[in-house]
Amino acid sequence: MPRLFTGLEIPSDLALDLSALRGGLSGARWIDSENYHLTLRFIGDIDDATARDVSGALEQIKRRPFTVTLEGLDFFGGDRPRAIIAKAKPAAPLVELQAEQERLMRRIGIPPEQRKFTPHVTLARLRDASAAAVAAYLAARGFFSSRRFEATRFVLFSSRASTGGGPYVVEAAYPLG
Repeated sequence: MPRLFTGLEIPSDLALDLSALRGGLSGARWIDSENYHLTLRFIGDIDDATARDVSGALEQIKRRPFTVTLEGLDFFGGDRPRAIIAKAKPAAPLVELQAEQERLMRRIGIPPEQRKFTPHVTLARLRDASAAAVAAYLAARGFFSSRRFEATRFVLFSSRASTGGGPYVVEAAYPLG
């Protein structure tokens, strides 16, 4: 039973820049740069027949390439931080692509995504990192300047059941444009 999700791949030069932000935070499990991605729609553990339906639905998407802007560092989790992220600007083409995927997944019977779409690249997963330590980490990296890349395709990733962080395998690619 594959665990699937859709996303945008992060170009290797940008991934290298992001990987330079690693370190300096106790309790962080840093994601390998080759596993950086921007998740569009988590699908979950599904059977092979549903996976074929997912792939067929995604083939229907016809959109133009667009620019994705990473605009700063942040974290998820409030008082109990759980991840360090690079935030992506929620520009219309990105949000519309995600919304179309959400509609298509619901149409084939995948339950709706419960979380609000917050475009980001996860850099580290946190365990027992204090909010103060995360704030200090972010303050020390305030130099992060906006980075851009052109999204020319989205992909269907698979992952093994684990606590996250990869490795991820591209099962199918869907060109934009």
